[in-house]
Amino acid sequence: MRKIIYFLGVLLLTASCSDLTDLNEDKKNPSEVPAATLFSSAQKGIAEQVINTSVNKNIFRLVNQQWTETTYIDESVYQWTTRNISGNHWDAYFSGTTSGDGSLSDLILAKSFIEKQVILASDPNFTDKTAAKKNQLALIDILIVYSYQILVDTFGDIPYSEALKQAGNYLPKYDKAIDIYKDLIVRLDADIANIDTGYPSFGGADFIYKDNLNLWVKFANSIKLRLGINLKASGLENAIADAAIISASKNVFTSNEDNAKIAYEKNVPNTNPIYVELVFGGRHDFVPAKPFVDALAAKNDPRTGVYFAQNLVDKNKNPLPYKGGIIGVKNSFGNYTHVGDVIQQPDFKGTYLDYAEVEFLLAEAVERGVAVSGSAATHYANAITASMEDWGISENAIDTYLAQPAVAYTTAAGSWKQKIGEQAWYAMYNRGYEGWTFTRRLNFPALLPPPNADAAAEGQIPSRMTYPIREQTLNAVNYNAAAAAIGGDKLKTKLFWDID
Repeated sequence: MRKIIYFLGVLLLTASCSDLTDLNEDKKNPSEVPAATLFSSAQKGIAEQVINTSVNKNIFRLVNQQWTETTYIDESVYQWTTRNISGNHWDAYFSGTTSGDGSLSDLILAKSFIEKQVILASDPNFTDKTAAKKNQLALIDILIVYSYQILVDTFGDIPYSEALKQAGNYLPKYDKAIDIYKDLIVRLDADIANIDTGYPSFGGADFIYKDNLNLWVKFANSIKLRLGINLKASGLENAIADAAIISASKNVFTSNEDNAKIAYEKNVPNTNPIYVELVFGGRHDFVPAKPFVDALAAKNDPRTGVYFAQNLVDKNKNPLPYKGGIIGVKNSFGNYTHVGDVIQQPDFKGTYLDYAEVEFLLAEAVERGVAVSGSAATHYANAITASMEDWGISENAIDTYLAQPAVAYTTAAGSWKQKIGEQAWYAMYNRGYEGWTFTRRLNFPALLPPPNADAAAEGQIPSRMTYPIREQTLNAVNYNAAAAAIGGDKLKTKLFWDID
């Protein structure tokens, strides 16, 4: 009996020790976050930064004069240092999971976890697992490229080859913007080649395409097209630019069904960031801006009914003309046209890149002499049509709009840059960042800074953001070298592709 009791005691002690060992593992805070979770987090973080309306993070609808402010006007007059806006934009991509919403850090960490995965040759699913692993790494890298392009197109030269090394290098050098562009194109080519559409990737953790890898290939090519157009606009490395544009154009988005968008839910916290700011947060900080409202109204653009609310009425409740807010002054919220209800819906999708943008880029490629199929006029009309269809405009309304002499490509006023630039500005509503990119590259529409623009803007609409103050203090040697290389860390300093 004593032996039996002793034996049971040993078993209990062994079990207890095992349980105590398990307690050393914090299951609520694992040492390694699953790669799929990091991938999902990065997708959400990227979308958050390009979509949100916070004046602390995303002021691109304001600089592009699609919206303006009602009460606090600092951001509309380019006073961007008080809120550390450039630092917040920088951190949205460079900072890691400890800070939240750091897409590049999340993606690179996910990449390192996947690369460490060992698939034994003896595994009966070796082929499937190996293909899925390559697919995952390709998708991760496509989003890394997407994020780096935004950073380059915001600041110019940035840390790249030495970036995100953590303890390996906390003070990275800044690479030349054009060199980063060329490497991003090479990376996309490799990513496209590595995707095997016959195998899965992240499954349901992919919030953009739900593991439809054919659409990921189109997305990668569409990003490459955008890189190629900017590179072509620079007048530098024309052979690389032409090759990128031509190869990409053969498998880019061909309809709105291909659009890279992220879906949101009807209930917080996974709701459309615009809903969170304007509806859930109850903020009345913005109204559509007068230059944008007047331009659309002058062309009888049917998107006005979607972009803007019909909140202004006379004493008999009859609708009054849309009235955009004045740039650079306080605008009483009740006295001006409001932002339309559609983009304020909690489940309104956020856009990374869409078919309308692709068609505008193809129209531009034709005008820049690149050998892509189709005419500039056809791509231009396709772009406008794609935008309007995506906003729910009827076919008859689209046809009527395109038939106007002020809209038709052959009769619309101005150079090809004006025609494409102005229509892209209209279409990039709710995509303020890319609207700003089109405006900078084509110099249309011809926007004017407000008379009270901050002295830092030197009388111009900003062409870039200045580097974060933290970089100036903590990475001073490399910051100073970068500032000198780009011609000064100023709002008016042109990016390498912004030469016209």
